[in-house]
Amino acid sequence: MSQGKAYVIGAGLSGLSASVALAGRGIPVELFEAAAFAGGRCRSYVDPVLEEMIDNGNHLVLSGNHAVRDYLKLIGAPNALKGPDHAEFDFVDVKSGKRWKVAPNDGPVPFWVFAEGRRPPGTKPLDFAALLALLRDHRDKRVGDVIDCKGQLWDLLLRPLLLAALNTEPEKSSTDLASAIIRETLSKGGQACRPCIATPTLGNAFIKPALQFLKQKGANIHFGARLQDLDVGGSRAAMLDAGGERHALGPNDAVILAVPPWIASTFVPGLVVPDEFCAIVNLHYLIKVPGAPPMLGVIGGKAEWIFAFDNRISVTISGANEIVDEDREALAAGVWRDVACALNLTTPMPAWQIVKERRATFAATPEQNAKRPMAATQWSNLFLAGDWTDTGLPATIEGSIRSGNKAAALALAALSR
Repeated sequence: MSQGKAYVIGAGLSGLSASVALAGRGIPVELFEAAAFAGGRCRSYVDPVLEEMIDNGNHLVLSGNHAVRDYLKLIGAPNALKGPDHAEFDFVDVKSGKRWKVAPNDGPVPFWVFAEGRRPPGTKPLDFAALLALLRDHRDKRVGDVIDCKGQLWDLLLRPLLLAALNTEPEKSSTDLASAIIRETLSKGGQACRPCIATPTLGNAFIKPALQFLKQKGANIHFGARLQDLDVGGSRAAMLDAGGERHALGPNDAVILAVPPWIASTFVPGLVVPDEFCAIVNLHYLIKVPGAPPMLGVIGGKAEWIFAFDNRISVTISGANEIVDEDREALAAGVWRDVACALNLTTPMPAWQIVKERRATFAATPEQNAKRPMAATQWSNLFLAGDWTDTGLPATIEGSIRSGNKAAALALAALSR
């Protein structure tokens, strides 16, 4: 029996993770990407305004993200993420000027909630019972239906945490997805929620090593090769056309469709996918700020999370549908005021750039979560990957990689039949 091939459509993180998983098992991989580069929403490039390498967005990874850890180890980049030895999150309220740290202890027993200096100011240990409430089974309910979405703990910790993870107004978000985040991070203790940042860029951490790994394994990578046709007329996918080249699929071949949901639904008959999305806005300022914390949560301003790099300050605003169409210069100036206050700067606004992802993630509501398809399809050799598939997690790097791994495992089983 001849060796089957895996045809992977899309070189975002889900497609890359599927490709490296299969290539690592000796499966020939043909990877097709419509763009001229890999990475999708997780990419780095030289910005023409700043003349600096920047990431399209700031993607925070937590130390408990095991799929991310395994992926980086496989592609030979186990040390690509940098972060503190212990979980510690700096916050500032730009209205009051008050600063504090949230510092969960390493172990799973949450002693930290009883230490006033390790929890948000004005909170009490009993407030944290809200976390236990979220961890119960509340299928198809919204967070606002389960816990009281007000008070110091909500304003100073839960809302910023859930907004960053879900990219949707937390009150309206799925309790299933919120509890998945808490279950895999805070509930496991500080060693599972240490913040880790790609160093020096997302591309260096997640993308370049993966492409090098694939080339070493003999995979063929096709850029500028948009999927144009996929024949799924029978019980199996029989042909695909990518970049104008037709590929007849043999009896031992498999296809992984790792493209955005609105594209997947045009090629897979009857496929139900999430169809509401939330934006993310990232702002980059060309300035060195010695001594700035690597990551700083902002309360009371437009900015939400500030990330300090060697030559720039980057700001992430999640759930940004209401501001995504604001005037760019006004938005940059308004966010800079938050940055200047948070970092005690008096300098004028430096050179800046704004990167907008209008459909960054599916809206993490119960209704949209219910539309997420499984990786397997009714066609025996066609599988789906993407953070919008049913991973049990919101649309995160961890979810993307898990989806690729799941699709690869299904494809491997199909190739072995």
